[in-house]
Amino acid sequence: MMSTDQDQGPQDAFAGTKARAAGTPGGDAAHDEDSASAGRIDEWEDRWRRTAADLENLRKRFARDLERDREAERDRTAGAWLPVLDHLELALAHADADPRSIVAGVRAVRDQAVDVLDRLGYPRHDEVGVPFDPARHDVLSVVEEPGMPPGTVVAVVRPGYGDSGRQLRPVGVAVSRPPADDADDGRQGSPGTRGSAREREPGRGGRDASGSVE
Repeated sequence: MMSTDQDQGPQDAFAGTKARAAGTPGGDAAHDEDSASAGRIDEWEDRWRRTAADLENLRKRFARDLERDREAERDRTAGAWLPVLDHLELALAHADADPRSIVAGVRAVRDQAVDVLDRLGYPRHDEVGVPFDPARHDVLSVVEEPGMPPGTVVAVVRPGYGDSGRQLRPVGVAVSRPPADDADDGRQGSPGTRGSAREREPGRGGRDASGSVE
């Protein structure tokens, strides 16, 4: 009489062998290792989801804080100008008064506006007699000024506000050039040149000590 294993087909025999292997100590260890790996995967996936949610909440909080700070800065800047507007209103209300008092009032409003800009970090600059600095000055004209070295600021056409690195507007200036005689001597031998210096267009830079455009 044939044994039971011999009566089974190949697939049934393999299934039976697998079932018996699962009952052996080695089979139990493999099953436990698979279960532990699955548990670790679930744990890391949960951590990843929590981290992603925390980052999203942090991004939203930073966006809210940034918008709140911007609104506070706008409010602070606008509030700094309210006294200036109040004084302008007073000046208009007394427009029929003594002209000298009107001039004094307008000057006071101007000084107050300059003070506001200074407190906002943009001090006024209107120095004359200083060397031309392309980082601070915008040449609006070049003139001949006896007794002044070439490249010296001889007049301020438009005050500037702010310092290097945080400049609201450069100082619009007139800069001295060499005397016409010196300029003519430098142009000898060049047909068609003129001895007089031309005015510079605003925003086109300055001239160096020799009078040449930078």
